[in-house]
Amino acid sequence: MVGKNEASFARAPNMQEDLTRSPSYTVTCEDYVHVVEFSPFSSGSHASLLAYGGNQYVVVGTCLFQEEDVEVEGVQFNVLRAFHHDLRVDALAWSPESRLDRIPTIRFCTAAADRKLRLLTSDLQDRHEVKVMEGHTSYINHLVFEPTEGKQIASVSDDHTCRLWDLDGNETAVLRLRSPGLSVCWHSQEVFKLMVAEKKGTIRFYDLVTQQAILSLDCGHSGPLMSADWCLANTIKVGAVVGNDWLIWDITRSSYPQEKRPAHKDKARLFRWSTANENLFATTGCPGKISSQVFIHHLGHPQPVMIGSSLVGSGLSWHRTLPLCVVGGDRKLCFWMTEM
Repeated sequence: MVGKNEASFARAPNMQEDLTRSPSYTVTCEDYVHVVEFSPFSSGSHASLLAYGGNQYVVVGTCLFQEEDVEVEGVQFNVLRAFHHDLRVDALAWSPESRLDRIPTIRFCTAAADRKLRLLTSDLQDRHEVKVMEGHTSYINHLVFEPTEGKQIASVSDDHTCRLWDLDGNETAVLRLRSPGLSVCWHSQEVFKLMVAEKKGTIRFYDLVTQQAILSLDCGHSGPLMSADWCLANTIKVGAVVGNDWLIWDITRSSYPQEKRPAHKDKARLFRWSTANENLFATTGCPGKISSQVFIHHLGHPQPVMIGSSLVGSGLSWHRTLPLCVVGGDRKLCFWMTEM
């Protein structure tokens, strides 16, 4: 079992090889996986909802791990439905309305290179709807549902905007940015607070009532910001990857990062906080090289606590309650379990 190597916590700085782990679990897929997302919301069942997508498809399924159920060996992955998607999926977000208890409902939204969002809703039987949302004039980098009721979607784009949408596909607000929008996060309790990260290195928090920025953070750094995330387990923490480095802010203390460390030799691509532990986060290197690495970090440890290596890895997502993350790859999903 991968996460049980206690010795990896006490080490010399150049022990990267000792920290490299093959995945704890893998699930075979039929095609290259470009995006993968655990639902951050309870599914109403023991299993977690997971969606992955690639060229013209999205697969939705449930995951159950041996840490959650003693009768499971490794991971049990059940496909609920495969959805046709007109072109490659570039980003995906889950709605909190997706549930498997009572009347099963699956709802998620995707972004693709035609600059459109697609809202997909299914009862996993005969009802299946796709609503196309148009408005962005360039590539869409990230999107998120309002997390309490799921009646709004926010998306950020290379067109220097963050746009808000209702579920009928109407654009309800446009926030003008000063550079491409790379990441967007919605506060889990305060539904009028939205975080938007821009490529030039500014992260702004908006009040959606006034549509004004109420706080901004600065990378103080030359390289482009590629990805940022708001720690929903402790919302004073924000993290990002800029150039090769990861950066962490305490928003109550300073607009400049409290901690900054180099992570990936090539450029870093994604930053994601664990939802199970506020001190745990993961970063990935840029895909496209022979192998890309996922680094799992624990605040307070100068080096990564684990390094996973995956052929042409893509996407990054954390399980809702376990210290486990997933990366997509060539016809497989790779899962790494770590220590809390």
